[in-house]
Amino acid sequence: MTTKKDIRKHFLELRLNLDEPTALALNEQLLANARQLDYSNVRKAHIFLPISEKKEVDTWPLVKWGRAQWPEMEWVLSRSDMKTGEMNHYLWKTNTILVKNKFGIPEPDHGEEVPPENIDLVFVPLLAFDRHGQRVGYGKGMYDRFLKQCRPDVRTIGLSLFEPVLQIEDADSWDVPLHTVVTPDHIYQFK
Repeated sequence: MTTKKDIRKHFLELRLNLDEPTALALNEQLLANARQLDYSNVRKAHIFLPISEKKEVDTWPLVKWGRAQWPEMEWVLSRSDMKTGEMNHYLWKTNTILVKNKFGIPEPDHGEEVPPENIDLVFVPLLAFDRHGQRVGYGKGMYDRFLKQCRPDVRTIGLSLFEPVLQIEDADSWDVPLHTVVTPDHIYQFK
């Protein structure tokens, strides 16, 4: 189980088979670890909202905590174009209307667009990651394209309910490795 395809299948199954109390406990532990990171120099943070049907990491409490801790920090959400594989990014204000797309992703209906180079921090969704900071997502490459549009000094933080695999054997040259991954049990730093 070291290729993206096998890893993707295995970890999606693991996540879908989590019972509610276990998923809740893992998310709470992950949030506790995410709170230990330094966000003091972050002006704009990009966050993904979970596809609840796929039991993705629950990022709602992280945003609630972040807004209380750093009221001056602005949050950014994306709207995905599945035909082109591109993402557009919008300020997430308290009055932003969110609409689920056909994949169950809550996205902003409209808003003030934010260029990728203005984003300081990106929380990155993933199914799995390895001990080198490589990640496995759903296989569309949208986040890799997005991260390449950001400044070279953008911070990337993956959020995972599970610990890393040893190595993703078929990581590609265009894959963008993560700086940090937070799990319920650890904070991994890669660069």
